[in-house]
Amino acid sequence: MMTSQTLREARKYEETFEKMIPEEERPAFHLSTRTGWMNDPNGFSYYQGKYHMFYQYNPYNSHWGPMHWGHAVSTDLLHWEYLPAALAPDEAYDRDGCFSGSAVELPDGRQLLMYTGVVNERQPNGGHTEVQTQCLAVGDGTDYEKYEHNPVLDERDLPEGSSRNDFRDPKMWQEEEDGSYCCVIGNRPADGSGQLLLYESGDGFHWTFKSVLASNNNRIGRMWECPDFFRLDGKWVILTSPQDMLSQGFEYHNGNGTLCLIGDYDREAGKFIEESDQSIDYGIDFYAPQTVLTPDGRRVMIGWMQNWDTCNHRRKHDEAWFGQMSLPREISIQNGRLYQKPVRELEDMRCNRVAFENLTFSGNVYPEGLKGRRVDMEIVVRPVEGCDMYRKFAVRFARSDQYQTSFSYRPGESVLKVDRKFSGSRRAIIHQRRSKVECRDGVLKLRIILDRFSVEAFVNDGEQVMTAVLYTDQEADGIYFSADGTVSIDVTKYDLV
Repeated sequence: MMTSQTLREARKYEETFEKMIPEEERPAFHLSTRTGWMNDPNGFSYYQGKYHMFYQYNPYNSHWGPMHWGHAVSTDLLHWEYLPAALAPDEAYDRDGCFSGSAVELPDGRQLLMYTGVVNERQPNGGHTEVQTQCLAVGDGTDYEKYEHNPVLDERDLPEGSSRNDFRDPKMWQEEEDGSYCCVIGNRPADGSGQLLLYESGDGFHWTFKSVLASNNNRIGRMWECPDFFRLDGKWVILTSPQDMLSQGFEYHNGNGTLCLIGDYDREAGKFIEESDQSIDYGIDFYAPQTVLTPDGRRVMIGWMQNWDTCNHRRKHDEAWFGQMSLPREISIQNGRLYQKPVRELEDMRCNRVAFENLTFSGNVYPEGLKGRRVDMEIVVRPVEGCDMYRKFAVRFARSDQYQTSFSYRPGESVLKVDRKFSGSRRAIIHQRRSKVECRDGVLKLRIILDRFSVEAFVNDGEQVMTAVLYTDQEADGIYFSADGTVSIDVTKYDLV
């Protein structure tokens, strides 16, 4: 298969510069970029016995730049092997970037990639505007050849009034009933907000517009990016990432974030019937998630573990890499909500169990043997009979004399807060976020997963998740608890190796 000079150069560069990043300076079990910059997950799929994750990629710099597709594979979703970059901006229709997209397996055993090609078009006033089209590439799991009839969808395939400048991130799937293909694409209609467009194909190569699957109508943010759409536990689910959100109480904290819509689907009309909406992640760093259906029937989601407004978080501008993916999460619908829990394969990495039961205290407590930066820790907090309801509980971690990050809970308001302002940041970026959690009688369950550069807290068996990246010195590995009032806690902690 012929590869372009642009792609050959990217592959040569990444192979050389990957070697400059010591293993201990990367996350242990979260996928990070091979070198340079990573953002959205792309083409998350299961193909020929392995999970494939492609990603938005600038190999040449740890800042956003000309978008390639990076590529990695895994058998357990936790340990990843890098493959050569899959796509580079090397054609007239994608010369300014190969943006986000998806992957499916064709009946002949080849893998089909669908992505957004970007061209910066010069305007009469001398400025530039992006024109976005949908393109295909076909390959064998390592090398991919762009389709000779690209782009397969352009402005002629848009409903009236829809923007050709915001038309991106196709998510494909194959219908079980008849083997046909569908894809949902983010777009901006005439009202300037977001909509998701549905397209159909008999063979994966020839596509036609079907319907507007869902409309934002300026309710939640503006443009809806990176959509995913699937059936789960008897419901239909849309995941998407709105830009420029206004907070609504404890939902949709300002900026670019995530949205889950739960409802039903009229396939004939191509219409989603919305029943409820919620954030996907209530922490600081989570965007553009994609899901895959595993061979054993689980729906697993991975997001970009970053916030567009905190991309200057790292301390030095000469960092060799920037960007990592979230922990893979098994998702389900319970009580009308999206629930998430760490992928069960993580439990195979557990060792060195340390446990404390009914640890009753007020003030600070430093349990012996409780430390680490690659940790899986389960905590149950409850009030103590005969004592007043405690006012606040906190778990503090990635701690030294100088540094710490915390989750704190106030039962009076039932609010959980993540706070990383003492994590070693030298930037005035978002360091705190609060979430309203459902807790009865002051009882809170937390499962906290720490990797070298991140924390993810799964609240009340996955009813909510709060995610944040941390660039704290690795020597800061202390863990302790504090309480304003008297609490009793159970703690089980494992190292992850």
